[in-house]
Amino acid sequence: MKGLRKIQPYVPGEQPALTGIIKLNTNENAYPPSPLVTKAWQTFDVANLRYYSSLANQSLVDALAQKHHIPSQWVTTSNGSDDILALAFQSFFQSEQPIFFPDLTYGFYPVWCELFHIPYQEVPLEKDFSFALAALPNQLGGVVLANPNAPTGKGKTVTEIEALLQRYPDRVIIVDEAYQSFGGESVIPLVAKYENLYVTRTFSKDASLAGLRVGYGIGSERLTGVIQAVKNSYNPYAVDMIAERLATAATQDTEYYQRINQKICATREQFCQALAQLGFTTIPSQTNFVLTTHPLISAKTFFDKLKEARIFVRYFPDKQRIANYLRITIGTDEEMVQVATVLKNIIEEEQNV
Repeated sequence: MKGLRKIQPYVPGEQPALTGIIKLNTNENAYPPSPLVTKAWQTFDVANLRYYSSLANQSLVDALAQKHHIPSQWVTTSNGSDDILALAFQSFFQSEQPIFFPDLTYGFYPVWCELFHIPYQEVPLEKDFSFALAALPNQLGGVVLANPNAPTGKGKTVTEIEALLQRYPDRVIIVDEAYQSFGGESVIPLVAKYENLYVTRTFSKDASLAGLRVGYGIGSERLTGVIQAVKNSYNPYAVDMIAERLATAATQDTEYYQRINQKICATREQFCQALAQLGFTTIPSQTNFVLTTHPLISAKTFFDKLKEARIFVRYFPDKQRIANYLRITIGTDEEMVQVATVLKNIIEEEQNV
């Protein structure tokens, strides 16, 4: 049939409809949301659902502005960070010059470029999976940087990103901070200094609200004005009334989330030590997951046998450089001990074949 769009969509991690599993394949938080979220849910008046949600989500915007010590005029809410990123791609990359991002990063970036007809180039990461920002060309349409990066888990310093902002003052630099709370450095304080910086965040990872679908972006009033104009051109009610109320409650409980996310980081370090004892090589991570490989046993073998044990992880057979790596989300201490035990058993079984 003529006139139909042809595009290769982003492929998310599997969402198994099973019980009694250890689900470590989509980087969800290991712990439940703040008790303030539960209270906000229990006291929500469902009769209000007959009304549209607010356009500006002002209660959530104000809470985020207070949390990050910024003007509320810099904040735009969205239906998950995928939504704010898609809006940013449409809003900021209208030049004929290609935008640049790593060849191993969030898989949605090239999909949006294809969907919105944005020229782009993927920059191969170094042998140690770092992103050599100095290797970028002098002329480009913009840069997108997941910091820390997924699926590698490596991050850039504020100093490195500031140098990038200074190098391209007339091009927008998007910094995707989905995993910042697990060890990365936030560049939100730089927004006051650099009009070309746009930072995106999500409630899906550090706030334990992946199922709620709330994200947000922070940028100068100039960039915010453009992105809100695009947003209001087709989806002004992006964050619903319930989502706004629960996300606002989560934003107000910084102490709870600092505690659970620090615990995840501690569990990550313990799990990395267990992996090393089993012979794995693991990339140092600043996220709530690790990317790891074993010298003797294939990632596919581990993936299949873990799945048989009802443990779901992720691997990327279509990406040559990491096709023999597993990406494993950090769960609770108990879950990670069980994963390490199963990995040990798999290694022993394979070596005895």
